[in-house]
Amino acid sequence: MMLNTRHLARNALIAASAAILSGCVGAFTGPVEVTRFVSEQRSALGQGTITIEFPDAIQNQRARNAIAAAVADELSELGYRVVLDGSAQADQVASIRTSRNALAAASSRGPVSVGVGGSTGTFGTGAGLGIGINLGGGQNGPNVTTELSVRISGPDGNSLWEGRAQQATSVKSPYSDVEASAQTLAAALFKDFPGGNGETVIIDVDELQE
Repeated sequence: MMLNTRHLARNALIAASAAILSGCVGAFTGPVEVTRFVSEQRSALGQGTITIEFPDAIQNQRARNAIAAAVADELSELGYRVVLDGSAQADQVASIRTSRNALAAASSRGPVSVGVGGSTGTFGTGAGLGIGINLGGGQNGPNVTTELSVRISGPDGNSLWEGRAQQATSVKSPYSDVEASAQTLAAALFKDFPGGNGETVIIDVDELQE
């Protein structure tokens, strides 16, 4: 089974942008920070079949579905044939992890080493997986930071590509909505795929609607 929801993703992003432009009171939307690592087997990316897995349980089913759909859509656009129903053995696996944390807690999280092709980096790790939870507040500044990380591995289990996207928003921002957040982070994560090994780029949300 293949997912093709790009038009829905773009519509959600445009709707979120329009809401911001209309003057959402107390809303803050930060850019998306993306870090990527690429193995020497770059030519293996963006082709063949791929399946999606969540190594960590996500209790919020709405968030899980939104993230899976957003990532699957981006992978399809890259040239993959996304297999989700077990009808065929996939050549590659996209492992997805996500978290949302109160911004005050973000700086206290311990680092997790990641990287491929001899390069390493650190991704913050959070215990919370409650995408879409209400953290209260209402300040003009950011209240939460949301992260999406994806690891693409080959048939031998070795990592071919890893990436993490992170965005800070206020809870009043339209981009804090479950679907808009998933689509925004996925679009930023795979923009200009596969990217440079070890690179970190800052992407404004307006760039994702081009």
